[in-house]
Amino acid sequence: MPPVQRYARVAGVLYLIIIVIGLASEALIRGRLIVDGDPDATAQHILGAQFLWRLGIAGEDVLLICAVGLTALWYVLLRPVDRRLTQLAIAFAFMSLAVESVGALHLHAVLTPLLGGAYLQSADPALLHVLAYQSVVAHAHAFGLALIFFGVECLLIGHLIRRSGFFPATIGVLMQLAGLCYLVNSFSMILSPALQSVLFPFILLPSLVGESTFCLWLLIKGVDVAAWTRRTNAVRSEVTP
Repeated sequence: MPPVQRYARVAGVLYLIIIVIGLASEALIRGRLIVDGDPDATAQHILGAQFLWRLGIAGEDVLLICAVGLTALWYVLLRPVDRRLTQLAIAFAFMSLAVESVGALHLHAVLTPLLGGAYLQSADPALLHVLAYQSVVAHAHAFGLALIFFGVECLLIGHLIRRSGFFPATIGVLMQLAGLCYLVNSFSMILSPALQSVLFPFILLPSLVGESTFCLWLLIKGVDVAAWTRRTNAVRSEVTP
């Protein structure tokens, strides 16, 4: 198997891990334990399923590790299309991951007031529940901001895919649609929370379809090695005196 095909397969595996962890964390962990607008019920659920909450935190950390590796592989795979545009996409990707990492810290912080040491024993339990819930809210806002940068990344990655010749142009269109949906969701969260509550989660269905399609293509088909090689050789010939 040519090295670039191995890179494509590894990218597909990392993408699959990211998608599975993301869906499981949202639907099976945070979706089960967080009660919207109710700090006391949320605290009781988390305290009653501490290992599940910790598992979600660990999953988020694994997701971030995989995302860093996937971002590096985007540069390897898409650089022959347009090096500068690929670098711009990578910059947005790392900005998104930096913000998402801050959001992950808020998931860690949820347990601090709920399981605090002696210095918190005299505090009002209701206040501690509110503090924990504030960390939940802070994570949601940080994640929404991260998706703005990720949405721009998807637009750029989709454009590079459409121009590549070694990935189907249709996947590029789907990735750009995914990026647009992420942007609409995040900006509606900022500008009109009422509208965002109506749009979510349906606004993100095209994003799931686009990213899942690209992931499966990487796993099953990979990259058109001959087309990628021709594109790479053409770039090398342009820079060689």
